[in-house]
Amino acid sequence: MLRLFLALILASPTVCAAAQPRLVELSRLVLTDPDPRFGGLSGIELDADGTRIAMVGDKGILVTGRLKRQGDRITGAELHIADLHDKHGKVLKGGFLADAEGLAFDGQGGFLVSFEGLHRIKRYAAPDAPSRNGPRCPQFRRLQKNSGLEALARAPDGTVYAIPERSGRWKRPFPVYRMRGRRCDARLRIPRRGTFLVTGADFGPDGMLYIVERSFQLIGFATRIRRFAVRGNRIADEEVLMETGHGAIGNLEGIAVWRDPAGSIRLTLVSDDNFSFFQRTLLIEFRVDDAPRLRPRPRPSRSTAD
Repeated sequence: MLRLFLALILASPTVCAAAQPRLVELSRLVLTDPDPRFGGLSGIELDADGTRIAMVGDKGILVTGRLKRQGDRITGAELHIADLHDKHGKVLKGGFLADAEGLAFDGQGGFLVSFEGLHRIKRYAAPDAPSRNGPRCPQFRRLQKNSGLEALARAPDGTVYAIPERSGRWKRPFPVYRMRGRRCDARLRIPRRGTFLVTGADFGPDGMLYIVERSFQLIGFATRIRRFAVRGNRIADEEVLMETGHGAIGNLEGIAVWRDPAGSIRLTLVSDDNFSFFQRTLLIEFRVDDAPRLRPRPRPSRSTAD
């Protein structure tokens, strides 16, 4: 009987659940446009059904349009390019004033745009509308040059979160500026790990804060995606969803998080081509696989006991 019992154990697969979620790549699409303004895209937003798209670029452009989909794949895009304007309706010119990096829908049909040259957040009722003042923080004045408000996200309750690209020191956490009405605080911190710098952020329909980060070496960019829970005045439940090697994908800078009709969380990211012949403007989309994944346990060695 013992031998029969052992045989049944060895013949039956045993399983264990993997703890970490993973990303399943669904689609890649290279975006091109003959307009010389197109490129340098750094921020992205999608609506709740993953169709309406908006992106901002380093040379002060706002790209809007719709994505074409077939099943799980993005098959094309219809895009319109507009120049961002100042409060007087004049086109923003010059890298210092026009360097748009972060983007969020404002909840009223318009857009919030963060800039990393002159550190500020502006509100736009429409792509070609004059700018209005967005949320402000006194701490913005102390940000590093060319390393300012890289990531922008609006939480489900309307609170706006902004994260700079750098924290000032290798082991200093990234400050998170949290703005609601005229109030602003920087009590939240995201741990800084390794050589990765923050480039984009978004709140998912699950209420989690997702951030995309990059690291650069001569062979190219590496990408890391992390997500966190925001609980009062602390960041918790850090998870690494993806970390690539250098040169694996590209210079991914913007992230949009939404839920597909099947109920899964999707991440849509855009890469900044830096207006370089050697880089591309890439849309890449992942599904977050949060379900426990079952895998066989190592089988025990066969016993010869009676």
